Formats: sequence, C-alpha cells, structure tokens
Amino acid sequence: MAGVTRRGIIIGGGSVLALSACGNGIGNDQAARLDARVDATRDFLIERYPGTQDLMSKAAGVLYMPLITEAGFFFGGSFGRGALRINNVTVDYYSAAQASWGLQIGAQQYAHALFFMTEPALADFRTANGWAVGADAKYALPDRGGAIGTDTTTTLAPVVALVFGQAGLIAGASLEGTKYTRIIP
Repeated sequence: MAGVTRRGIIIGGGSVLALSACGNGIGNDQAARLDARVDATRDFLIERYPGTQDLMSKAAGVLYMPLITEAGFFFGGSFGRGALRINNVTVDYYSAAQASWGLQIGAQQYAHALFFMTEPALADFRTANGWAVGADAKYALPDRGGAIGTDTTTTLAPVVALVFGQAGLIAGASLEGTKYTRIIP
C-alpha cells in the first residue's frame, strides 16, 4: 500500500464525514416524508371540508403547507415546508417564512393551502423569487358545520387561501407577508 498513510486516511475519512453531514438531499427521504405529510393534509381537507374537493378540481395548482409553526414575544416569526401540486402530482417543494412585530406573545401551529385558481396566478407564483401572499388572495373560512365558505367572490379570485387546524396560544393566523421560496428537501 504505497502512498497510503495514517494521516491520509484520517483526512479522507474526515472529508467523507463532513460531506455526509451536508443536507444536499441526495440519498435522504425528506421529500418522501414531506409528500406523505402533504397527502395527509389533502386527505384531511377532503374528509373534514368536502367543499375543498370542488376547489381542488377547479384549481390550476394547490400549495399544501402541512405544518406552520409560529411563535412570538413582541417579535415573532413562522416557518414551514410544503409542496406544490398540479393535477395532484408534486412539482416543487416550498418553504414559507414570515416575520412580524407588535403586541404578540405565544405560539401556535396551523396548516394552510393556497389554491391557484388561474394559470397566470400559478405561473406568477412559480416564476417569482420569493413570492408573498398579496391582497389578491381571498380567504375561505371553515364554518361550524365543516363546510368551506366559498362563494363567487372566492372562486373567481386568482388565489384562495385556506388556514385550518389552528392549535396554540396566538389567536388567528394570517398569511399576509408570508414569503414562499422554492426549496430542495
């Protein structure tokens, strides 16, 4: 074994360990786990709020964010990951992040889905570098009977946002100012 030294083995082994620690997405199951969470979120919506199936069928694409965690003590923020699906097939993965300030104390977790009702709205989302929810998004709210409050206004909106599954100490979740960025899980 000419040219092989203990020092070379240690340096080479250290390099391999350092590279294996990098979260480059190769050889991990993060995408599969995220897709499983998105499947569970989609199934929950259909089961709990049957009206979402109509929205899903009319939408050009749906961004599912299975879990957003938000916390704040005067300054706050939220973060989560999800997947964009077109014809119920994952085409991209996204992170959602938001920063806020003001009178806020507590933490909560929730899920949300963005229904892109037009092809231009979906195209704008996919081509933007850091797309943020704007005033053109309409919110569909679950009523006490489990139905989704959709009407002509929301179904004609370019983006319909649905926030659901809230649990925690901060009342109300808003997507305004949330920035969505394409990621590789």
